[in-house]
Amino acid sequence: MENDQATNDIAIRVRGLKTAFGTHVVHDGLDLDVRQGEILGVVGGSGTGKSVLLRAIVGLLNPAEGTIEIAGRNRAELSDEEDRLSRREWGVLFQDGALFTSLTVAQNVQVPLREHFHMSQDLMDDLALSKISMAGLPFDAAAKFPSGLSGGMRKRAALARSLALDPSILFLDEPTAGLDPISASAFDALVRELSRSLGLTVFLVTHDLDTLARVCDRVAVLGDKKILVNAPLREVRNFDHPWVKEYFGGPRARAAGIDES
Repeated sequence: MENDQATNDIAIRVRGLKTAFGTHVVHDGLDLDVRQGEILGVVGGSGTGKSVLLRAIVGLLNPAEGTIEIAGRNRAELSDEEDRLSRREWGVLFQDGALFTSLTVAQNVQVPLREHFHMSQDLMDDLALSKISMAGLPFDAAAKFPSGLSGGMRKRAALARSLALDPSILFLDEPTAGLDPISASAFDALVRELSRSLGLTVFLVTHDLDTLARVCDRVAVLGDKKILVNAPLREVRNFDHPWVKEYFGGPRARAAGIDES
């Protein structure tokens, strides 16, 4: 159970969430707070519904029960127009990047700009280049198609698109999945830098222990259809639960330095 905090300190507040697919219940009575400006890592075993939770929060999945508040606003109580405007406040990077393969990187970044604003092509081009640079890509990547990019560059292109509307919250679903260790480390460092320089709140679904150790302020562990614990990593690794002990106490965790954190 999450401890109540001042509302103005909370970017995302979830209470009593239940998600289900038919008779299969994924979450039941789940509570979660994500603080303003923090990087929260969300982990859990296979089938615990990490991505399902993300999709419910951003409105791609309707929960069976519970409330989801973003920036103090209950998503279920928003009008269609209010919901559309609220979506400008966050960016989403899906697990596979979800780039449009028929569009260049610049055109991909411009998709949310076209959806939410009426502006000149020259301005959109300038904004796209700014976000591409912010994501750590060279300017010449703007004219390339996703098929011409490496895996790490595709992730950065998707990140650039998620930054297009200058969001206050970023949702990242397994952002380092499929990357080699060097690319993953560089991507983690970029996320940390952007969070600190832009004041971003980051909701980061991951299974990568290195990412948890490198960038996350707190870690929320999904299990038994709820959040088992939501705390700094040094506290989470001592939580008394079989999965937590196995995940954070095994050789992979020791290699990531978690047992020494």
